[in-house]
Amino acid sequence: MNIEIVVFYFFATILVLAALRVITARNPVHAALFLVLAFFTAAAIWMLLRAEFLAIVLVMVYVGAVMVLFLFVVMMLDINLDRLREGFWSYLPLGATIGVLMVIEMVLVLGGKYFGLEHLPNPGDPGKGYSNTKALGRILYTDYLYPFELAAVILLVAIVAAIALTLRRRKDTKQQDPAKQIAVKRADRVRLVAMPSEKREG
Repeated sequence: MNIEIVVFYFFATILVLAALRVITARNPVHAALFLVLAFFTAAAIWMLLRAEFLAIVLVMVYVGAVMVLFLFVVMMLDINLDRLREGFWSYLPLGATIGVLMVIEMVLVLGGKYFGLEHLPNPGDPGKGYSNTKALGRILYTDYLYPFELAAVILLVAIVAAIALTLRRRKDTKQQDPAKQIAVKRADRVRLVAMPSEKREG
């Protein structure tokens, strides 16, 4: 057993334990922090599999952006934990069924040679000079160019729709228009009024 296998099992154990704590932790903030730990260990496993680009994207996008936003929302909201646990037993059969199916899939994938699946292709070690980022970019911009552009257009439409929804003018709020403030003239703001002087009688 070489050092790479030992490191893989080390990170895999941390990942499984962190994933279990995500669904068993009573505090939502603690569950989110365990999810961050699970993302970090998954990124480390991807680094062992020479998928450097996916590991960096996982850390930057999910840990650096999504989980920070999620933690901010969880810590700002006053979450009633008792109310969240009310429907636990009603969703337990569905969750248990999905969990069993995932376990069966993982057993078939990891123990394929024991179930007569030896004919599946084994990618093996790609070599020392292999670049995961270069191979991913070549596949995205050659074989999957149109689906990639379609996904980009869908994301662009979602971004434009989100901006349009947030920029709706509400009548019950006061807003300032910087363009009108800059274009204002002195005569519109200042008015000189001539009044006759008055003398006090002493």
